[in-house]
Amino acid sequence: MNQRNYQRELERLLDKLEREQRVPRLLLHSCCAPCSSYVLEYLTGYFDITLLYYNPNIYPPSEYDARVQEQAGLVERMPFVHSVSMVKGEYAPEEFFREARGLEREPEGGARCEKCYELRLRQAARMAKETGCDFFATTLSISPLKPAGRLNDIGERLAEEYQVAYLPSDFKKKNGYKRSVELSAEYGLYRQNYCGCIYSIHT
Repeated sequence: MNQRNYQRELERLLDKLEREQRVPRLLLHSCCAPCSSYVLEYLTGYFDITLLYYNPNIYPPSEYDARVQEQAGLVERMPFVHSVSMVKGEYAPEEFFREARGLEREPEGGARCEKCYELRLRQAARMAKETGCDFFATTLSISPLKPAGRLNDIGERLAEEYQVAYLPSDFKKKNGYKRSVELSAEYGLYRQNYCGCIYSIHT
């Protein structure tokens, strides 16, 4: 059983960056505006952030459009310590369906979701490598329904593959999820009532 405290690991890393007085570049994958709100507030004091919205799992297309517009609007309105820019990844649902093939009947949170996590984290790692970022990460671990251990395992494996450091995280800790709810209310953010894919709509 994974007993690592990813929040503590992150805090040690952030302390080290502060002592070094440098501002590295972070490629941050975002699943949605509400989840990104706290993560951006937390990390903007330590990194120049490129926020990648890449979520080919979202269904239907109208839901994708609503979420990506909400994300762009939040980036425009939030105050940041260091720079934050947003990149809209290609909406290619066929990539998600290819990964989900044969796993359609898996329960929510099972093997299909793990494939989806890796699909999105792989794009983040690839873009981090291509753009010369120092780290990559995802906002996904802020959700109480998302297993930080599995997300970090995937991220660290991809870090080795792409030779870009992965930022250890469990953003739900230290009231991170609670703060994201508060920020969502403050900015009037649309909070969806399902994870995003067609299989999660009725679960």
